Amino acid sequence: MKTAETLERIEKLTHHYLDELHPLSMEQLKLQSNEDEWSLGQLYLHLIKTALFMQIGNIEKCQSQSADAVDTVGEKTEAGAAIFSLGGFPPVRIKVPASPQYTPEQPASKQQIIDGMQTVLQRMKEIEPLLADISPKCTALHPRLGELNAKEWFALIEMHYRHHLQQLERLKADLNSTETA
Repeated sequence: MKTAETLERIEKLTHHYLDELHPLSMEQLKLQSNEDEWSLGQLYLHLIKTALFMQIGNIEKCQSQSADAVDTVGEKTEAGAAIFSLGGFPPVRIKVPASPQYTPEQPASKQQIIDGMQTVLQRMKEIEPLLADISPKCTALHPRLGELNAKEWFALIEMHYRHHLQQLERLKADLNSTETA
């Protein structure tokens, strides 16, 4: 997929997530159906923080390697190769044990979420035209997918947003069933 197409898709996904956010109250955003399940607000903060600090951070790492003319090309893992050949994550839940470094905090406000989603989109719009100048041989390690180059990290943001649409729908259904109980 071309980076401009990826950017267009992330823009649509961002608008979808913001449209879904609009009718929700802070109480609804913080509601967890059980202690093992994230709230809707935590889902949003996960998307924002992963994009800004992991995915965009690694694009910047690849960019600085490229500027230094350092080729650190590495291999994807089998899972990484499969996800990129599929063009996305398989439609299965990925359960990670709760931990302070992984479990997102509850949002402070809806505006925090709106600002975060818009910041991610703005950063992607700034980065997209720069991707062509970053050597595909410069990679950064993803803990599960292996070595990814800047364009792959960029595409991963869209894949990650798309993957979490299922969780968004599940959490909204949980919210509706909790409110009607």
